[in-house]
Amino acid sequence: MSALDFIPRERLAARISELERVYEEYKSRGLKLDMSRGKPGPDQLDLTMGLLDQVNLRNGYSTRDGIDTRNYGLVDGIPEMKEIFAPLFEVDVSQVIVGGNSSLNMMFDFIAMVYSRGLLGQKPWAKQEGIKFLCPSPGYDRHFAITEYFGIELVTIDMTPEGPDMDQVERYAADPLVKGIWCVPMYSNPDGITYSDQTVRRLASLKAAADDFVIMWDNAYGIHHLYEPGDKLLNLYREAEANQTENRVVMFASTSKISFPGAGVAAMAASPAVIAEVRRRMSFQTICSDKINMLRHAKFFGSFENMCNHMKLHAAVLRPKFRVVLDALEENLASKGIASWNSPRGGYFVGVNLMDGCAGETIRLLNEAGVVMTPAGATYPYGKDPRDRNIRIAPTFPPLDELRTAMQLFCVCAELVCLKKRLAAM
Repeated sequence: MSALDFIPRERLAARISELERVYEEYKSRGLKLDMSRGKPGPDQLDLTMGLLDQVNLRNGYSTRDGIDTRNYGLVDGIPEMKEIFAPLFEVDVSQVIVGGNSSLNMMFDFIAMVYSRGLLGQKPWAKQEGIKFLCPSPGYDRHFAITEYFGIELVTIDMTPEGPDMDQVERYAADPLVKGIWCVPMYSNPDGITYSDQTVRRLASLKAAADDFVIMWDNAYGIHHLYEPGDKLLNLYREAEANQTENRVVMFASTSKISFPGAGVAAMAASPAVIAEVRRRMSFQTICSDKINMLRHAKFFGSFENMCNHMKLHAAVLRPKFRVVLDALEENLASKGIASWNSPRGGYFVGVNLMDGCAGETIRLLNEAGVVMTPAGATYPYGKDPRDRNIRIAPTFPPLDELRTAMQLFCVCAELVCLKKRLAAM
């Protein structure tokens, strides 16, 4: 039972009429607000402008080992950036590869490698019919799109407050055609959930039937805390080592939301055996990534600790924006029984679940009133939310005044759609 079940039909109809009037007022404003993706705002980008001045004739272009970053070489990245990323992954520096600006690119390349060539001597996925990949949902649409691109069947796994539903994961992993799972383990996209220790341990000890099962561990928000102390994430790689499953763990991260999204630095980490295979593939694929950009980042941040301190500046910018979103939801929807959400302690999103069958229509109304949101269903495989209820809110890009307007309109649209659905069912 929800609060709506106790509202008489006449009161529902009156409230719907009031909301329709308010919605038309918003619509008449000609708003043009963008909350479609989790992009840093200009005030965040300004925090890192000093990075651009780090590499020049005065400061030099060479790594500490004397490698001229303007020239070819170091296919797997400069040592200074490996040392900054290694503590994030909690592995030895030798297990880190530093690439270009996009961790998503590195994920795509890894899947392409396993698909075309196989992993550690296993049969290429391209030569195995009917393979599948597990997709904890709601989740990151671009992850799902990579495996969909290769024709791999996507299997929806429910998200819980502790991470993926591990009972479901264990059941599906007993099928040798299931080849892996996508994970955003810290402040997950979009719900802001951090995997529990128990979830991490169950992933590390997973009895997967496929010898080439991979855990795509995208720790995109590993230091993106809104509050101190931040959430803690158990080290999956060390747990996997204890279970002799370390070759299935492949971890990714980047500075995309730490420095500049279009000009950051990405990295991956894995077991020595997997890293050796990736390095071999890279030797055919490229001469090197942008080492000048790596050096800029290494000089600007200096250490992993300094990079974490830099993220406190981001948190100071983002906390008021997340507060606007959560306050609007609490003030306008909390007592009405039409929506639920998690209050994240980090990351870039707030995921909202409306009444079943209401997400798509809510997004349509928002778009018509000038607020661009992530399409309904985007957080599920194939862009299809089976319950049509999940909406991802990205509060980071708009200025605070625009965000307040967008969230007030969001609450109007969500309530209007849900009440209409309830009235139709009476």
